[in-house]
Amino acid sequence: MKAILRISLLVAAVVMVGITVAQAQRVIKGTVYMDGEPAAGITVEAHKGGEMLTSFDGKYEVEADEKSKYIRFTFIDESKKLDIEGKSGDVFDFAFTGNIPTGDEEDAGSGEVNLGTHDELMKAQDLDYLNNLSLYTEFYKQGDYKSAQPHWKVLYNQYPKSTRNIYTQGAKMLESKIENAKTDAERDELIDQYMKLYDKRIKYFGEEGFVLGRKGTSWLKYKLSQDRDNAPEGDDLKAIHKSGYEWFAKSIKLQGEETEPPILLLYMQTTVALFKLGELPKEQVVKNYEESMSIANAIIAANEDEDKVKQTQETVIPFIENIFGKSGAADCEALVNIYSVQFQENADDADFIKSMLRRLARAKCTDSELFEQGTNRLYDLDPSAEAAFNMARRYMRKDDVENAKKYYKQAMEQETDQELLSTYYYEYGVFVFVKENALSEARNYARKALAINSEYCEAYMLIGDIYVAASRSFSGTDLEKSAVFWLASDYYAKARRYEDCSIDASSKIAQYKKYFPNKEEAFMEGLQEGTTYKVEGWINESTKVRF
Repeated sequence: MKAILRISLLVAAVVMVGITVAQAQRVIKGTVYMDGEPAAGITVEAHKGGEMLTSFDGKYEVEADEKSKYIRFTFIDESKKLDIEGKSGDVFDFAFTGNIPTGDEEDAGSGEVNLGTHDELMKAQDLDYLNNLSLYTEFYKQGDYKSAQPHWKVLYNQYPKSTRNIYTQGAKMLESKIENAKTDAERDELIDQYMKLYDKRIKYFGEEGFVLGRKGTSWLKYKLSQDRDNAPEGDDLKAIHKSGYEWFAKSIKLQGEETEPPILLLYMQTTVALFKLGELPKEQVVKNYEESMSIANAIIAANEDEDKVKQTQETVIPFIENIFGKSGAADCEALVNIYSVQFQENADDADFIKSMLRRLARAKCTDSELFEQGTNRLYDLDPSAEAAFNMARRYMRKDDVENAKKYYKQAMEQETDQELLSTYYYEYGVFVFVKENALSEARNYARKALAINSEYCEAYMLIGDIYVAASRSFSGTDLEKSAVFWLASDYYAKARRYEDCSIDASSKIAQYKKYFPNKEEAFMEGLQEGTTYKVEGWINESTKVRF
């Protein structure tokens, strides 16, 4: 009777498991550990799902329902639950006692790990290696990643030091799977596998600095992908940027001048992201900016790789400057706090002082005591054109017109860098316009700046302002005086084409349109809209009639 009862209960259990399986919509798997080792004899039961007993490898795989809330783990008469409600993914490792071990979690399959190199394995005629290498390579070349995967896994798990291709080509296969993943959970599980691949490559082939840069790049690419169903937010977003940032920081520390230029750019992007998320102080942003720029300049100075130098000059440095400039961290307080200490340590380094003064000027910190100290010291060390230009600014702030003019002219006479020279011309034009109302001279220097850089929108704005000022003292009829505003608006319109000046230029065009002549005045002078009109006198420029 007891035997019949046991059989009946067994049949009932099988029926219940069959019903549960029929309702299941997901498969949950993982490894159970006790004191850091895979645990055998653990009963694993999914809420609203199936159950099984773990073997010596501690692994389990049970079917569950989409609404399963937990997994129950039972050893003899002790049970523990793992809450999975609301958690993404289907892989859940569990420590019944102790902790889940960290490090390389390789699945070596049925064979032992062989740390032989490709040449050594070829010499030993390891048939398992040779067969799997041949099959994997052939399928990989055909683009049949699905067929290549089983053979690749044998090499990856059992022959991890045989060839670097396991990792470079394995990365491409994983990227393909990530890009074709149907859910965020599936994608994240594959990304985790991808990150472990990078770690394993470092373990067996070194090049940690280089590989960490690539690891961080892949991490951001797929974790912040637009293909995700749900964009990361809050703590998840912070964690993503923090991981990328730490990998980039270590990569740059290890690689130094050998850093790949795009890594510098990504380093600054994650730096600024963490600053805006409240995870980094602004002082750190400035330090990271200086570090990135120092390495970028070293890459250029080394001039060992023409393509790398070109990429750094034309893409990386401009983007780093732009990211830093818009970060909100490059303010006077942060820069002065950092550079005050560094200036004392580098008071005899002219190149350092030049860099410091440029950063301070860009952040509009020219009124600071540090800027004045740096200006004086740079001129003592190297009375160059740039040093003279900074001296001119210093005297201008003190309203010492004569000394300011003296140093401006010295700077303009000595400078050979055309971009810097255009800046000197423009600023001197502003100086004589504001301090001396020398309209013709100011326009002359604005034109000199534009002759070097035709996209210098501030110079167009300056000429517009000069003409507006000229209208007050321009001799002639009311229409002739009003015609000056046509010319001013022409220059504002030129400035409006460039982003840096578009807002101010548009505002001034709207402001000064009201001073255009009306149709009646123009009719009396025999003028028609759209015809050419020449403004005489020292201005001596042509414009178009408008009302």
